[in-house]
Amino acid sequence: MPMSPFLARLREKVGSELLMLPSAAGFVFDDAGRLLVARHGDVGLWAAPGGGIDPDERPQDAVVRELREELGIETEVRGLIGVYGGPEFRTTYPNGHQVGYVIAVYGCVLASGVPRPDGVEITDYRWVTEEELSGLRTTTWTPGVAPQAYAWWREHAR
Repeated sequence: MPMSPFLARLREKVGSELLMLPSAAGFVFDDAGRLLVARHGDVGLWAAPGGGIDPDERPQDAVVRELREELGIETEVRGLIGVYGGPEFRTTYPNGHQVGYVIAVYGCVLASGVPRPDGVEITDYRWVTEEELSGLRTTTWTPGVAPQAYAWWREHAR
């Protein structure tokens, strides 16, 4: 899905200047403890799927919506892994837009469906072990968050 109408209105006012944006990411694990990662079409990097939180939207609901939009799957949120931000969460998109994200990261499971990338925001997906993830070209924030997410999953998997 393209930029939300809310964000588009903000961009009309501030252009490509830095915006701090709330977002949510779904760290979806399978029964074998593998993580669902998605290749993000705008930057070509691998990361857990997710996206911006709309006005008045609960972060947990945003994660479910984003995974449905980007991969066509239904997910069940099992818990909050953590909230992250900092310089490694800042990015400049190919169109010049600067964003600093504060990301609520949730541990999730697949409730139904088979991932089907939307072909725009997400171009591919994989289920990966922690070791396999380290071999992928990821976003700058993934190496700091993923080990915590795998550890959270090992502790909380049911």
